Amino acid sequence: MSDAPASRGLNRTLLGKLIVVAILMFGFAYALNPFYRQICEALGINVLTQKDGTVSAPVNTQIDTSRQVVVEFDGNAQGPWRFRPVTHSMTVHPGELVTAMYEVVNTQNRPVSAQAIPSYAPQNAMPHFKKVECFCFKQQTLQANEARQMPVVFFIDPALPREVKTITLSYTFFEVGGLEKTAAR
Repeated sequence: MSDAPASRGLNRTLLGKLIVVAILMFGFAYALNPFYRQICEALGINVLTQKDGTVSAPVNTQIDTSRQVVVEFDGNAQGPWRFRPVTHSMTVHPGELVTAMYEVVNTQNRPVSAQAIPSYAPQNAMPHFKKVECFCFKQQTLQANEARQMPVVFFIDPALPREVKTITLSYTFFEVGGLEKTAAR
């Protein structure tokens, strides 16, 4: 019977340790999201929206007419709409300011808020793809059954490695904020 009080003491010690571990795990999970975003931004990987809003249109930039780069456009939709590039590819000179259009159609009978996330291939082209204006910089709200054309104004930095002949710009367009609240019936 003398083991019972010792056993209770060990159980309480174990319970205290488990509570501390659970609290530490919760704190770690809470801090992980902003930490993950900062690491990704620092390394330039999995960036939700590239901070190209600070890039201004090139002024007196030398257009490298000796080179041509094919830019391919792709669009993927995750939600209640059709999303596609209007032009599927174009040939540009590094340093040349160009505009490409994407079209989105909300196929629902309700307003929808969405965000476009860009990705680039090859990945080493990403720092050289400079967007001056892009619908991916902010959320888009589409009214019921609305169709919209959205521009991407960009230039390719002439410092792009010469072995890169083709760049693919792909957007995934997905709903944010969940379903909009509907009026009470």
